[in-house]
Amino acid sequence: MPKFAHEMLREIYEQPDALRRTLAIYLAGNALKPEVALRLAEWSVPGGEILIAASGSSRHSGLAGEILLEDLCGLAVDVEYASEYSCRGGTDLRHPSVLVLSQSGETSDTLAALDEARRRGQKTLAITNAVASTMACEADVSMPLAAGIEKAIPATKSFTCQLAVLYLLALYEAARLKTMDNAARSRHIEELQSLPGKMEAQLDTWRQQTAALAAKYKSAASFLYLGRGIHYAIAREGALKLKEASYVHAEGYPAGELKHGPNALLSDRVPLVVLATVDRSLEASVVRYEKTVQLLRDMKLQGARVIALGNAGDEQVAALADDFIPVPAAPEHLLPILEVVPLQLFAYFMALEHGVDVDKPRNLSKAVVE
Repeated sequence: MPKFAHEMLREIYEQPDALRRTLAIYLAGNALKPEVALRLAEWSVPGGEILIAASGSSRHSGLAGEILLEDLCGLAVDVEYASEYSCRGGTDLRHPSVLVLSQSGETSDTLAALDEARRRGQKTLAITNAVASTMACEADVSMPLAAGIEKAIPATKSFTCQLAVLYLLALYEAARLKTMDNAARSRHIEELQSLPGKMEAQLDTWRQQTAALAAKYKSAASFLYLGRGIHYAIAREGALKLKEASYVHAEGYPAGELKHGPNALLSDRVPLVVLATVDRSLEASVVRYEKTVQLLRDMKLQGARVIALGNAGDEQVAALADDFIPVPAAPEHLLPILEVVPLQLFAYFMALEHGVDVDKPRNLSKAVVE
């Protein structure tokens, strides 16, 4: 692996191996290890409801997890800001099972949410990057990551590993609830295992392209990131990465909400970043894609500046955008793991353009557990 000027760039490049290590914890061939299934059986979802509590990037992975668990398993899922959940008070009459997400397993707001859930007698599961962390030890069930120590404040490899483990959790629940047969689950696992290689093959291309885009868009005052469905979570995460790494304002929105107010903000200094990938084998993904393409047509007529992420070779999306970032083909619910990487790189290079110490942005701190 080449030398890197910053930990954030190093950790972006470490993501393929971090994903491989994480998947190795849970998988044997194209199946969950039996001991993993036994462990997850201790975290029951008796009422069919899950509450996810997290903060920052981990909350965005939780938003993606919500779609996974609803679409693949038919569960009802809410995603809470950990800082809000822990101080709401009262009684949760629905009594959902609770899932907490944290890179370090020591995030104070998320620990408080975990404590509140335990006080209420709810079943708890923790996904963390530290197997001996407080959160991992106090939850009923722990699903650790193997991302390795993450030193840069902006989360990168821990985020993509969280997405992978949430996907595995959804596959387990789908099998338990019989919403997916064994053959389909094996296919999903094989597709998940192919992602590190796809990511690895694209990293250098994304690095060159996003460095050039950062130089082109460095004078922008703000960005609006747009995504539909599970891709909304990645729009939120891309915007957060840009804010915390480069100090450039950005917001993530559902693509369909642009014309309900935010469109008034668009100008030469407020470009769009639009997630416009598609899984042609899934009807709902095609419908989402077609709506996004129509939005791109409208934005082109309006004269908006647009960076679009789309499937490699998608000439239609490329023609409607000022700049086009190709993403390798993947199933709908796995595309986010690939989509977020060029957005991480764009944030990194925007930080360099603005002279920011990208590993230690001002006013922010991070818990790192060795």
